[in-house]
Amino acid sequence: MNSKMLGSVVAAMSGLALVSALHAQTPNINFPAASPACTLKQRVGLTDIEVVYSRPGVKGRTIFGGIVPYGQVWRTGANQATKITFSTPVNLEGTDIPAGTYALFTIPGEQEWTIIISTNAAQWGAFQYNEKDDFARFKVTPVTLKDTTIETFAIEFNHILDESALLELVWDKTVVPIHLRVEVTSKLVPQIEAAMAAPGKKSDALYFQAATFYFNHDQDLTKALDWVNAGLADNPRIAYEMLHLKAQILAKQGDKAGAIAAAKQSSELAIKAEGAGSSFVKMNQDLISSLQP
Repeated sequence: MNSKMLGSVVAAMSGLALVSALHAQTPNINFPAASPACTLKQRVGLTDIEVVYSRPGVKGRTIFGGIVPYGQVWRTGANQATKITFSTPVNLEGTDIPAGTYALFTIPGEQEWTIIISTNAAQWGAFQYNEKDDFARFKVTPVTLKDTTIETFAIEFNHILDESALLELVWDKTVVPIHLRVEVTSKLVPQIEAAMAAPGKKSDALYFQAATFYFNHDQDLTKALDWVNAGLADNPRIAYEMLHLKAQILAKQGDKAGAIAAAKQSSELAIKAEGAGSSFVKMNQDLISSLQP
């Protein structure tokens, strides 16, 4: 190797060593994410739902009709496409969606939004979005917030009941509501019937929960009343709660006198257990007032 070539090799190696040294000296700084990642988990009825998404901020920008154009497919967040998983089949705005994991895309509009449930759940943004992957599309109407602004994009579950909830997309001054329904009654009633028909003593909690479910879901009130009475036979700690439920059942059956008597007894036991400030006292008073002329 001649002296010129040897010099070049030495110079190159010295340069690499300098670059490596500079990299080694560069501090590893963990900066805040511009759009923080979020994992939202919510149970609705018997269904577990998980939403994985990133949360961009307004940061003084015009959002819908601005950085998120109207009429174009949006990833419904930032970074990766928003991913939503259902542990059981659900119904979104009247459309049945099987259990599984999907991408949640949207097409914002001034008067109407299109919600897209895509089978391609693993993709960056909406850049590879393909309509052929759509499992479902449906329209919803956005709501404009008048008195507040939401700085950071959020996906929320609100108005949660046993068989329904409202999935809301919220950002800036816009709320996009998506009605969600799940099946509970047809799954749970056979289990309740089997448990109650099984031999052996039942717990007070089982009697109370079964009767409550039947009352709330317009099932057999005669059975519900029998279960409440069976639970009350052992004078349980929750007797005042069970008596309030009994009063509700009797009222629904049209037995006003029986309902009032049960409500008064519930209040007496609630005061002994929780004091005069017990919420059951107020609930019983309201029930009695509703039954009196």
